Amino acid sequence: MPRPRLEVADVIRAHGQAFLDAWGNRISSAKKRVLYLLVACRTAVLGGHVNRCDSCSDEQVSYNSCRNRHCPKCQAAARAAWLEAREAELLPVPYFHVVFTVPQEIAAIALQNKKVVYGLLFETSARTLKQIAADPKHLGAEIGFLSVLHTWGQTLQHHPHIHCVVPGGGIAPDGTEWIDRPRQKRCRRRCSFFLPVKVLSALFRGKLLARLKAVHAAGELTFQGKLAGLADPAAFARHLAPAYLTDWVVYAKAPFGGPKQVLKYLACYTHRVAISNRRLVKMEHGKVTFSYKDYANGNQKKTMTLDAVEFIRRFLLHVLPSRFVRIRHYGFLANRARQTKLKLCRRLLGVPEPDANAPTVASEDEGASEDDDDGMICPSCGVGRMLRHRSLKPEPAPIFEPVTIDTS
Repeated sequence: MPRPRLEVADVIRAHGQAFLDAWGNRISSAKKRVLYLLVACRTAVLGGHVNRCDSCSDEQVSYNSCRNRHCPKCQAAARAAWLEAREAELLPVPYFHVVFTVPQEIAAIALQNKKVVYGLLFETSARTLKQIAADPKHLGAEIGFLSVLHTWGQTLQHHPHIHCVVPGGGIAPDGTEWIDRPRQKRCRRRCSFFLPVKVLSALFRGKLLARLKAVHAAGELTFQGKLAGLADPAAFARHLAPAYLTDWVVYAKAPFGGPKQVLKYLACYTHRVAISNRRLVKMEHGKVTFSYKDYANGNQKKTMTLDAVEFIRRFLLHVLPSRFVRIRHYGFLANRARQTKLKLCRRLLGVPEPDANAPTVASEDEGASEDDDDGMICPSCGVGRMLRHRSLKPEPAPIFEPVTIDTS
């Protein structure tokens, strides 16, 4: 795949120092490290190696990737390995896409308490799905699903929400059958999802607000700036009050056409970063223009231009806490019981086991890594193979160097 004309790394390289001059005393060292790694990715700064063709002796240099999970360039390889593992876990049933969102009152708290509140989003959305599914009035079964955290909207503003991919059905309480139909006839006729979305929304709202009150009472939330007053319990209760009176958005899309469509969806959502390089249009005169979909106006494709420093600030809003897991599995897909429960699901559905065990799931660990290009066909002669010839040591160099990017 050819290199995009403009990358997020180019914006950081050209305007990162201006950003640090404006915001450096207010951002964490972890965010500064993200800036460093994204600019250093696949450059001499991280080192690399030289491959030589075993036929024509042509040499090519490959620099190491940063493997940071916020790097647009490093997600493709991680996504491919992860999807390979997921393919072996798919069942021959319809799959649904369910999204849990929160109102702005909650999003503001989450921005200053990412680890705690994002964790609560996972916890309460998962408990909501499992509780409604287990209720005999609805499905009466144990379901399994995968949840992914996204924290951004199309214009890079903070918009935390949970995407869930849910197989359409579950295991009966006694483990003797696969249940794939809601128990209530009324729900069968009127629900686009196999669980009632309005009920999910109300239960999710109640669970999350209750958990927020609990962690606030336990002193697990911190507040700064305009939200500093929320440390007071009465002020915190007043801040949450409007959230009780509004309908929270939980929506479900139509079921996927089959396993291949599920994988295609997962490829788009699981390893996505706040903005991909392909959405960048141009960078000039200290400003960055990028494309976005206007969901409020019929999904029209539009462009937005931001000051480069503001673009970097918005990008860094979506840096996750260290070691925070952004893809999680629940129910019969939970890690500790997945293989056993999937065997039971396949037996109940009458489908055979996969021919081989699923490959190891790619991690989201950070750190420089050598790209696995050993043995590739030589691009010069098309006959020989490129073999590892020698390593290249990292070459420390200035990171933030204003450059001219030709995006014409």
